Amino acid sequence: MRSIVLIVHNVRSAHNVGSILRTADGLGIEQVYLTGYTPYPPSPNDRRLPHLAQKAGRQIQKTALGAEKTVPWEQRANVLALINDLRNSGYEIAALEQTKKATPLGRYKPAKNIALVVGSEIGGLEKGVLQMADKYLEIPMHGKKESFNVSVAAAIALYHLRYFKK
Repeated sequence: MRSIVLIVHNVRSAHNVGSILRTADGLGIEQVYLTGYTPYPPSPNDRRLPHLAQKAGRQIQKTALGAEKTVPWEQRANVLALINDLRNSGYEIAALEQTKKATPLGRYKPAKNIALVVGSEIGGLEKGVLQMADKYLEIPMHGKKESFNVSVAAAIALYHLRYFKK
């Protein structure tokens, strides 16, 4: 079975994070990395002020519905170092972003091990993160809107990555 990990970078909404964790649980994603300013559930060695950690935890829990306790997740400060570590561990890095170089998701044949990177709800992924990606993926849009909510886009992409057959 394909190993899939997810990097959630600079996603500001705790509700989106909870939804993403719930999707990750449902699709058996091996690990979720929460990077940049992405909110994360309280953890044993949490360095945030207790009231801030509890607030983020309550907001995430509203949509995660317990997935924050069942999905392996880790908060990492340096997304670029994380990407480098994953690449060195044999993962192909795929950025879910609308770019001129992006492959439509339905045409993408995933590698054995893949790390999907999703980013900011408004600005997308930063240039430095995009430069480290091996592949760019996009979900074709057919309506008047230009993009999906980050949690919806992550769900669509993760489903494809999990169930695509070579």
